[in-house]
Amino acid sequence: MTLPLSGILGILAMFILLMLGVPIAFAMAITGAVGIWILEGASPALAHSVLIPWDEGRSFVFVTIPLFVLMGQLVFHTGLATDLYVAVRTWIGKVPGGMAITSVFACGAFGAVTGSSIATVATMGAIVMPEMRRYSYDPRLATGALAASGTLGILIPPSVIFIFYGVMTETSIGALFIAGIVPGILTAAMFATIILLRCLVTPSLGPPGPGSTWSERWSTSAGLIPIVVLFALVIGGIYAGIFTPTEAAGVGCTGVLITAAIRRTLTRASMSKALEETALISAMIFAIIVGGYLFARFLAITRTTESLVGILVDMDFGRILFLATLVVLYLALGAMLDVFGMLVLTIPFVMPVVLELGIDPIWFGVFAVVMAELALVTPPIGANVFVMRRTAPDVPMGEIFMGVLPFVIGELLIIGLLIAFPDIALWLPRQMR
Repeated sequence: MTLPLSGILGILAMFILLMLGVPIAFAMAITGAVGIWILEGASPALAHSVLIPWDEGRSFVFVTIPLFVLMGQLVFHTGLATDLYVAVRTWIGKVPGGMAITSVFACGAFGAVTGSSIATVATMGAIVMPEMRRYSYDPRLATGALAASGTLGILIPPSVIFIFYGVMTETSIGALFIAGIVPGILTAAMFATIILLRCLVTPSLGPPGPGSTWSERWSTSAGLIPIVVLFALVIGGIYAGIFTPTEAAGVGCTGVLITAAIRRTLTRASMSKALEETALISAMIFAIIVGGYLFARFLAITRTTESLVGILVDMDFGRILFLATLVVLYLALGAMLDVFGMLVLTIPFVMPVVLELGIDPIWFGVFAVVMAELALVTPPIGANVFVMRRTAPDVPMGEIFMGVLPFVIGELLIIGLLIAFPDIALWLPRQMR
C-alpha cells in the first residue's frame, strides 16, 4: 500500500468516526495517532501524541483565546449584553422588522467583544426572542435572523476563529482582526437590508416595535458606552500598534471587570459562571487544535497533503475558479463539521495553493471565516441553528433552516464582493502601524 493511499484511507476512517458521532477533536486525534502507529510504530506515535500538546500548549499566542472568551462571558454574565440590546432597540425598534434588525446590530456589537458565534446566539436569543414573540413576529424570520446574525460573532473582531487561523498559518492576528471590520459591517448591513425589504413587502412578518422618546433613547444609550469603549480600546490599541492581540485581550478583560465593578454587577456567582464557561470552551478549542495537529502530522508522513496540493496546482484553476471550488467545498464540509474542524482539515491542503496563486493570506483568512459563517447555518449540522432551537424549542428545525436561507444568499453576495474587490478586506490592514 502506497503512503498517499494510506492517507486517503485515514481521511475516510476519520469521516466514519464523525458519522458515528465521535467529536471532531477525538476523531482527528485517534486517526492521527493510530495512523502514525501503523506506519512508524508505537514509540513515534506515543512521542507525537505527547509532544504535540506540550509544544502547542506552550505557545504564548494561545493565551489570547481564553482571555477573549472570558471577556465575552463576563459581558454576558454581568448584564452588559442586555443593556446593549435595549439601547439599540430604542433607536431602530419602530421601523418595519425593527426588532429583528435590532438583533442584527446587537449581535454584531456583542460579537465584537466575545468573538464567539454560539455565545452570541445563545445570549441574544434569550434576550430578543421573548420580545419578538410579544410583537407577533413570524417565527421563521425571528429565529432565522438571530441564527444568521450570530455568525457576526466570529467575523467582527476580536474573533477566536481569526486567532485559530492566524496560529495555523503564522499570519498576523492583529492584521486579521482589522481585516474583518469592513466585511463584518457589510454583512450586518446586508442582513438588516434583507429584513427591512422583506418586512416592507410583507408587513405581517415583522411588525414595528415599540416607539421611544428622545429622552429614553439618550438615557438608554449609556448602555452602549461600555461596549464601544471596550471595542475602541482593544481594536484601536491593536490598530495603532500599542498592544499585541494577547495584550489587548488582557486589557479587554480588565476593562470588563472594572466596568462591572463600577456598575456593581460583578458578583461571585457571575464570576464563577464566566470562569467555568471559559474553561469549557477553551478546553474544547485546545482539544481540536491538538487533534488537528496530530492528524496533520499523520498526513505529512503519508505525503497526502503534498500529493493533493500537487494535483490542485497542476489543474491550473486560476484564482476565481479555485475560490469558487472552495466555496462549494466549504458548503459541503459545513454540513458535517464544526468551524474549527473545517479549518483544520482544509487549511493544510489549500494554503500552499493560496500562496502559489499569489492570494494574500490575510484576505484568505477573511474568506475562510466568512465561509465558516455559512457552515454555522448549513444543514444538517448548523451549530447556530441547534443553539437557536434550544432557545426557541417551539420552532421546528426545518423552519429555522428556511429562515436563515435569505441570509445565506446575502452572505454569498458578500463573498462575491470580497472576491471581486479584495481591498474590502485589505485596505484597513494596510493602514496599520
